[in-house]
Amino acid sequence: MAERVLLTGAAGFIGSHVADALLARGDRVLGVDNFDDFYDPAVKRANVADACRSAAFTMVDGDVRDAAAMTRAIAAIQPDVIVHLAARAGVRPSIAAPAVYADVNVRGTAVVLEAARAAGVQRAVVASSSSVYGNASRVPFSESDAAIQPVSPYAATKRAAELLCETFAELEPRLRIVSLRFFTVYGPRQRPDLAIHKFASLISSGRPIPVYGDGSSSRDYTYVTDTVQGVLAAIDRTRKGDVRHELFNLGESQTTTLAQLIALLEDALGRPATIERLPAQPGDVLCTFADISRARDTLGYAPAVPIHDGIPRFVAWFRDTAGRGAVAPR
Repeated sequence: MAERVLLTGAAGFIGSHVADALLARGDRVLGVDNFDDFYDPAVKRANVADACRSAAFTMVDGDVRDAAAMTRAIAAIQPDVIVHLAARAGVRPSIAAPAVYADVNVRGTAVVLEAARAAGVQRAVVASSSSVYGNASRVPFSESDAAIQPVSPYAATKRAAELLCETFAELEPRLRIVSLRFFTVYGPRQRPDLAIHKFASLISSGRPIPVYGDGSSSRDYTYVTDTVQGVLAAIDRTRKGDVRHELFNLGESQTTTLAQLIALLEDALGRPATIERLPAQPGDVLCTFADISRARDTLGYAPAVPIHDGIPRFVAWFRDTAGRGAVAPR
């Protein structure tokens, strides 16, 4: 059944893949993005170039903090569902600019939810992050964990956004919301400041890669097509009348150490990495590891791309695009 979807953060890494997937299944999409300069806006324009060729896609420049802009966007498409992916991303940058992160991720989410409520939109999917778990001692991480000890402003803002979703769902009985905790998503169009993309660029050019800590930290890396499958399943889930606010982990449910990741990149690129050892950074967690049983059982979520397949796929894209996007400064 084709639907009308308002998609915030549509020109970003994950958002542009979600836009493509929605169009492929016949939905009509209005994308909203403010094209900020956190990284090169030209990269984001390129992300949605294919989508913009579709008559079923409209791209709007707008900021989720702008209530008037969000009201106009909702009026323009009268969405069946809002998919809110727009956010200020990044753990380490959030330590330097916590107020900006709170403004975008918390106030921006409140603006989107209030605009939805005021317009009578009854369904929303909201992006969160595995960072909300902090350095939880119990692994894998479960949605039933308290998640009350974030170790970065970014993590705190994403947890706060989840709580806003819980509150809106409680106060507005018609509003059905699903929040999704993404676990280290990678793949084609990945932001140039993220480790896999940044490392690939540095290794390819023979420059040293910065490794914070001893390489034993581990992540639950999730290929973007698997994440997108979870997002679409969550959209469909919001059609259920008994949904109020639900949380789901979207990960691969396997971990890879930083040292193992570097080895996979070296193998796929056919070049050795020169490693620059640096102290562990505040805000970084030691491990992320998703319990995805709830998403499997409820959403039919079924990740299909393990990292030993995903890294070569990413490198193939990276080479085809000549590493599109500048490496972010350290």
